[in-house]
Formats: sequence, C-alpha cells, structure tokens
Amino acid sequence: MASQITLSFPDGSTRQFDSGVTGYEVASSISEGLARMAVSIGVDSETRDLSRPITTDASIQIFTLRNEEGWGTYWHSSAHLMAEALESLFPGVKFGIGPAIEKGFYYDVDLGDRQLTAEDLTAIEKKMAELAKRNVAYERREVPKEEAIAFFKEKGDEYKLELLEDLEDGTITFYTQGDFTDLCRGPHVPSTGNLKHTKLLNIAGAYWRGDQERKQLTRLYGITFPKKKELDEFLEMLELARQRDHRKLGKELELFTFSQKVGSGLPLWLPKGTILRETLVNFLKAEQLKRGYDPVITPHIGRLELYKTSGHYPYYSDSQFPPMMDDEEEGYLLKPMNCPHHTQIYDARPRSYRELPVRLAEFGTVYRYEQSGELSGLTRVRGFTVDDAHIFCRPDQVKQEFKDV
Repeated sequence: MASQITLSFPDGSTRQFDSGVTGYEVASSISEGLARMAVSIGVDSETRDLSRPITTDASIQIFTLRNEEGWGTYWHSSAHLMAEALESLFPGVKFGIGPAIEKGFYYDVDLGDRQLTAEDLTAIEKKMAELAKRNVAYERREVPKEEAIAFFKEKGDEYKLELLEDLEDGTITFYTQGDFTDLCRGPHVPSTGNLKHTKLLNIAGAYWRGDQERKQLTRLYGITFPKKKELDEFLEMLELARQRDHRKLGKELELFTFSQKVGSGLPLWLPKGTILRETLVNFLKAEQLKRGYDPVITPHIGRLELYKTSGHYPYYSDSQFPPMMDDEEEGYLLKPMNCPHHTQIYDARPRSYRELPVRLAEFGTVYRYEQSGELSGLTRVRGFTVDDAHIFCRPDQVKQEFKDV
C-alpha cells in the first residue's frame, strides 16, 4: 500500500492522499467542476502544474481563473504558445524571456533584421489558434545542465545559453508542447486546448536584460481568454482606456508636451497644465499646513558623498544620471530622492525630544534615468515632482503618526 500524505486546504481542513497524488487528482476528489476549472495548484509557497506528483505533507490551494495565480499560469502558457507560433512562422527566431504580466503576457524575441507588420500579427494569431486546437499537453522535464546547454547550442540561441549560466545543475526544467521546447520553471496549464481566444496587442523594443548596451529585442505583447466574450469585453475596455489616455488628453487639452531637444522623459508644462498643476499643489500645501507639516525646499543636486551615506549610490546607480565630477570635490548628483536632503534639514541644529514630531514636506523635483523603452507619458519620466514628506518622531509616537498619515 502506498504511503499516505496529509494535505491542508485553505479552509483549514485536512485530508489524506496517497503519496504521488497529482493536483488534478486532488481537484477531482473535490468535484468534477473544480477539476474542469483548475489550471494549477499551490503547494506550500510554490505554484505547480496540476500533473506534478505531490509526495510530502503540504498546504495546497487549487487555482482557477478566479485567482490571480491561475491567470498567471494561463498567460504564461499563452506566451509559450505564441513562441511556438513564431518559431513555426519565422524559422531561426531566438527567444529571451516570456513571462505573464498583470494583463496578458509578452515574449522578447530576436527576429534578426525582420520588422513585424500588422499582417504578421494576424498570421501569428491565426497560427496560435491552429496550434491550440491540437490540444497537446505541456510536458515538464528535469534536464541536466550539460544537456540543456547542448540543446540551445545546437539551436543557436545565445539568450537561453546566457540564462543557463545563472542556473545550477539540478534546478533546470524544460517544457514542451507540440514541436516547441523552452527553458522554463513553469507552471503551465494542462493543455494548449485551454487557450481559446488570442489578441496580440502591441510591439515594443526591449534591451536584452534591461541593458541598453545590449541588443534591442522585439517585445511582443498579447492576451488570451477562454471565452470570446471575455476577449471582446477586454478589448472594449482597452479602447475606452485609450480614449481617456492622459497622453491623448494632455495633447488635446494643451496641458503638457515633450521636446526631443529638451530630452526624452522631461515634460514641459503648458500654461493650462501649469494652472491645473499649481491649483492642485496649493490645495495640498494648505492641507499639509493644517496637518502640522512644515514646508521646505531643497536643491536639485547634492554631493555624491550624501548619496553614498544614504545608500542611494552606487546601489541604485543604474537608474540615476551619472555624477557630475568636480576637481576639488568628489562630485555632484542630480537628486534622485528627497530623503537625504530632509535628514540634513533635521540635522541642521540640535533638537530636543520635546520638539518631536517634526514633519517636513516638500514638492521636490527628482531625476531618474529611466531607460528609453520604459518611458511613457507622465507615468514613467526622467524628471518629476514628488509630494514628499518625512516624519521624525519618538518611538512612542510612531503608531499615532502612522495612523494620522
């Protein structure tokens, strides 16, 4: 008789199963409906395929498309299906990474000199639908590192070979569906037949591993749903969002603009936008005064030593503008944060515990070197104003200050 394991469910109940039971079998033991809806299973802190055996006592949760984890599994599998379609249509394509995101998925791919067109996107969608109808399983296989390296060397995919450099032998898995095999931790839905309705949404450029010194890959975004109605509703919501897009409204209402001569990600506020912005700022300043905050103003740059002391440099140097070096001093940095400056205002004179709490507030402009592919309207910029505040208080005041904020 097989040894027994105890599985704990989200409601606190426990049940015994034979060691080696799969997530699908657990779901089936609860109800046929749950088994049909299940896409993956949480085993302790790990999300797994429904087909993987469970061999030890664990806390488990069956994930469906009512769960965020379920959608993550569904869209991750969709990324693999899109990759298979790309490989079928464009032999020799190379693959970077292809994760699920908040709404949908993407895959970074190297298509050589080819630029994807609208007609290409239609062909990829059609191929994905064709491949999905085969209803083939996503099969997981543990692979020795040497074998994984040999596989991608033969395939000529330098991106996967680079990813393998960071993986230890014994932790590497391949997933195969149909004629496509990918380096992947999983999990995946049981079969391609789960992936019914597809829409490819956008094409963007993305530097390999976020390094602008590396090659720029093609990032292809998409989304899938099990029902056409769900896809139609999503596309309708997307269209409404486009109509309300702040970039579109900002241009139409003459609120702000950008100039390549000024620089990417550096917004220029137009008269109407400035009036709107200043109205909001003045309202917030008045509210801060009511709540006991003292207004301060700090410079747009600071000595590099200040940011070394705070830890912002060099640990976050990739997202900062390079230092402005000086022969007499160590150099200066465009302010990425207001925090270090505010600590220096607090430290400007001796303080008594009776003065606390001290609340400092500033509408401080800061600068971050966002990568060009990440810039988007006013949501991802290189220069922006933060409604920032710092509270200096005694330990016995922390709870009340936290609640007041």
